[in-house]
Amino acid sequence: MSSSDVFDRYMAVLGLEESPPGSRALSALVRAHLTRVPFENISKLFLHRKTGATTIPMLDDYLDGISRFNLGGTCYANNVYLFQLMRNLGYDVRLCGAHMSKPNVHAVSVVRLNGREYLVDVGYGAPFSSPMPRDLDEDFIVNFGRDRYVLRPQDGAGRSAMDHYRDNTRVHGYVVEPTSRSLGDFEEVIRGSYRREATFMNAVALARFYRDRVVRIRNLSIIESTSEGETETRLEDRDALIDAVRRIFGIPGAIVRFALDGLDRLVEVQDLE
Repeated sequence: MSSSDVFDRYMAVLGLEESPPGSRALSALVRAHLTRVPFENISKLFLHRKTGATTIPMLDDYLDGISRFNLGGTCYANNVYLFQLMRNLGYDVRLCGAHMSKPNVHAVSVVRLNGREYLVDVGYGAPFSSPMPRDLDEDFIVNFGRDRYVLRPQDGAGRSAMDHYRDNTRVHGYVVEPTSRSLGDFEEVIRGSYRREATFMNAVALARFYRDRVVRIRNLSIIESTSEGETETRLEDRDALIDAVRRIFGIPGAIVRFALDGLDRLVEVQDLE
């Protein structure tokens, strides 16, 4: 399959037709990706257990996972491949690293459009359904239920900080470095995310986004959030977890079971490793 064909397929998987780069087209692309492609680590666990892989899947395999099995990915696959799609569509976009506990452990895109820069992040497990402006004079805030995400104005080095608050307590965040990166710049950290003790090799984390709600599975908990509040349902065991992932996310139970059979334990997870 040619490069053009694979990106045509990507757009079809998202349910979109190609449009010239623009504000509306970009917003539609980000919204479609966030709602069609879940944040999940089942595919990561499955691929590693089946093949021993320590990198993201090839784009064709990634699209197969979405279209055939309702899979998605974590930040590296979701954000790297959306970056490649945006670039193929003609956007002025660069792939950037973001610091958490260590440098460049998260990947995001920065798009320049109509003289402004926007942060695009469909790999944080957060309801970022629209491009977020970076040229800020004051905080840009995304509220959803108990969660509040605050994008700060750039610092003197052009870095953008994102802070995640839950019930007004900061629980996570990252700082975007504006320097353009390539996928190769993330190879070491991606390999590290497959190490035996890495969080996403010892936990289950999924998030599916809708226009008015977010459904998450965190190990043995189902958490549904709306603008009105949040409900949490505890699952009895792994069999109940496998059934919940199948029922809510549409991921075949056989894939989920195979992925989870390699886990000796389930550790707590917030948003990202």
